[in-house]
Amino acid sequence: MHATAQSAEPNIPSSNSTLSLASSGIVNITNITGMEPTPLIEILHQRKLTALFQPILDLSSGEFLGYEGLIRGPANSPMHSPANLFSAASEQGLSLEMEMLCRQVVLETFSRLNLPGNLFLNVSPETLTHPSFKNGQTLEYLTQLGISPERVIIEITENQPTYDFVAMRSALLHYRSMGFKIAIDDLGEGFSSLRLWSELRPEFIKIDMHFVQGVDTDPIKRQFLKSIQQIALSCGTNVIAEGVETEAELKVVKDIGIALGQGYFIARPSPTPSLLASTETSRIIKLADVATSLRLESTTPAKKTAQQLITYIPPSLPSTENDAIFDRFCESTSLRVIPIVANGIPVGLINRSHFMDMISRPFQRELHGRKPCEHFMHASPLLVDKSMPIEELSEFLAQADEDQFGSGFIVTDQGRYLGMSSCQNLLRELTQMQIAAARYANPLTLLPGNVPINQQIDHLLQTLTPFVACYCDLDHFKPYNDVYGFHKGDEMIQLTGRVLNWACDPKLDFIGHIGGDDFILLMRSKDWKSRCEQALRSFEQAASLLFTPEHIMAGGYQSEDRNDKVIFHSMTSLSIGAVAVAPGQYLSHNEVSAAATQAKKMAKRTKGNSLFIEPRSSSTK
Repeated sequence: MHATAQSAEPNIPSSNSTLSLASSGIVNITNITGMEPTPLIEILHQRKLTALFQPILDLSSGEFLGYEGLIRGPANSPMHSPANLFSAASEQGLSLEMEMLCRQVVLETFSRLNLPGNLFLNVSPETLTHPSFKNGQTLEYLTQLGISPERVIIEITENQPTYDFVAMRSALLHYRSMGFKIAIDDLGEGFSSLRLWSELRPEFIKIDMHFVQGVDTDPIKRQFLKSIQQIALSCGTNVIAEGVETEAELKVVKDIGIALGQGYFIARPSPTPSLLASTETSRIIKLADVATSLRLESTTPAKKTAQQLITYIPPSLPSTENDAIFDRFCESTSLRVIPIVANGIPVGLINRSHFMDMISRPFQRELHGRKPCEHFMHASPLLVDKSMPIEELSEFLAQADEDQFGSGFIVTDQGRYLGMSSCQNLLRELTQMQIAAARYANPLTLLPGNVPINQQIDHLLQTLTPFVACYCDLDHFKPYNDVYGFHKGDEMIQLTGRVLNWACDPKLDFIGHIGGDDFILLMRSKDWKSRCEQALRSFEQAASLLFTPEHIMAGGYQSEDRNDKVIFHSMTSLSIGAVAVAPGQYLSHNEVSAAATQAKKMAKRTKGNSLFIEPRSSSTK
């Protein structure tokens, strides 16, 4: 947002500042004191700026992810407007000084208010690439304020074209290596934000408010947001919709699947912002969640891989001197490993604790400081391709030795260095995946429930993947439940889930529990038919253990029906109705469900355990 505090290294002197950095020497400020007094000079000297904070809402949890720091000039003056403030600073050649003061005021106020979550700190490209800003002063200043760099998101704002992409990328990667995250502001308005997104892969991207306001009535804007959301999913970026000003806009933004929202309807900027979303906003989010669950029309996100865990750490060459490695570790206290790369290929890594222990011993710095770092590196780091699924990655890391596990792993693309990640990041992601899976899992069998079932069907349809949908249902289950009790009934359902799960190829097939005694199999294995037949035989053998010998001998048992009439019921059996789904044959999970339901009804007409294959299906061999 342009009406924000642009930022740089905090270095504006002030007698009122408890953490003045006047003596740091980051920027020469003598030009301020020697200039003619103007309203702008007075603002700089007397720090006549006020920080405001606007919440950014997590549209899934209904909680605030953090706050964007904004700035205002003196009240009741033309300089109150950020646009006027920065315009005057530019005309008087004081843009750098103004941005430094804005950063200092925002950071100090954020710390003083003890706000939770993250701080989105606005930075202009020209300020970010200033040669005086790669000296660690920001990190030192945050330490004084008690703010972890992991909580600060550097938000790149554009008021003019950004041409020096090399310097821009280098500066952002430098900040990222210290723990900061990156956000790109006003996607769709700036001159170079799309290229920056492609090259930097920021953690956050903000969609310009032009495309958000009126999105509920403009199909073109709605399609733009959907397209951006799809791109963001593929590269692991969180989208923030700016300028949400109405209830209708909020509903559409959330329905599209965008993760975060910001705007006047959610909360206005304030010097003392709320820590909780309003009752009205929370109500809308909860209603949207209910509607989404009822429609079950969400799309399946891309399968999570090692690429989603990457943190880019600038590598060093094998010939880099140990003194330079030592300086990098001292400059960034959060840096745990340094990858060593030659010609784009990772050849080792240097672990902080191991390196500092070795180099800190008596005379080691003097002996080895000017020598190449390759003598101190681990020459056998863990290398992982970016496409490796996270589940496989966890199994791979479980086999690593203790030193390798503690140092993390290098992510590559066809053998070339992409970035680093830690085992802690993997565990965190696995935990989130388990929580997400548990949210929609059937509590009795722990198998995926309706939401992931429909997501999987839609994903297969959208990717034109042929598969066979098998609707599995127990026959005469209610009488069994009435005669043996619900505990035995639950045991029968769990047994059915296990038998069907055994029949699936875990790499190709999907099993879900619709509810009650109904299950769904989405099978891509070529021998799906024999697998279903084996499931029927296994069920017949295993289910016999859940009946008394008397009922087995009689082939069933008597119980009352819904009209209180005592009738004879056959023993519980399993029916499977199968429909082969060819690419383009169906348009939605609703159509597949209807076809599979009809096939299941046909299967249940056959007594005992049975498989019915829809004859009109194409690949039924």
